[in-house]
Amino acid sequence: MYDQVMHASAKTPDLTRQTLLEAAFAEIHRNGFQAASLAQILGDTGLTKGALYHHFPDKKALGLAVVDEVIRPHLAAMMFAPLEETDRPLEAMQALLAAKAAEDDPAVVALGCPLNNLMQEMSPVDEDFRLRLNRVFEAWVAVLAAALGRGLGAGHVRADVDPAATAFFIVSALEGCVGMSKNTQSVAAYRNCLGQLAHFLDTLKPATHAPDR
Repeated sequence: MYDQVMHASAKTPDLTRQTLLEAAFAEIHRNGFQAASLAQILGDTGLTKGALYHHFPDKKALGLAVVDEVIRPHLAAMMFAPLEETDRPLEAMQALLAAKAAEDDPAVVALGCPLNNLMQEMSPVDEDFRLRLNRVFEAWVAVLAAALGRGLGAGHVRADVDPAATAFFIVSALEGCVGMSKNTQSVAAYRNCLGQLAHFLDTLKPATHAPDR
């Protein structure tokens, strides 16, 4: 799925750069940034060191570009876009959670979320990575908070809900579901966690919108 978004949203027509980013993303997702091998990336692409260093001065620059040009566009397409116009954010989030739970992709649990992985690995050791990753997280929270605000104004979200604080919690909880499921290597745990988050979203709806249980 990341590959599909990468092809659709590449910021440059340079296919060499795009190929390097795709291969780097896959290598980082498998092994983490610090253990990622430039030799493996070049082997996967059939490109030379000269081609790599023409586009990226060093490994860190390549990793930061993966954050900006692969991970963020994927999140924008999959998680931001469905929330950007709706005034029914709770239903939209529940639909997203149901879609994620229905995914039949073992890499989701086996490898975890690329954003979360890098936040756990790199934020404590590299300030540039921390800031870049935090910008992605903050953008995700801001999109959801704005949607919750619209929902509140339209009467589809409980009047006492704090959009910013709730958005931060929901995004954190979703990332936690993925992270803990990676640790347990359990698809069932992943789906159960997403289901519990969907139930929590029900509690944010006004009484007239809450489902009968």
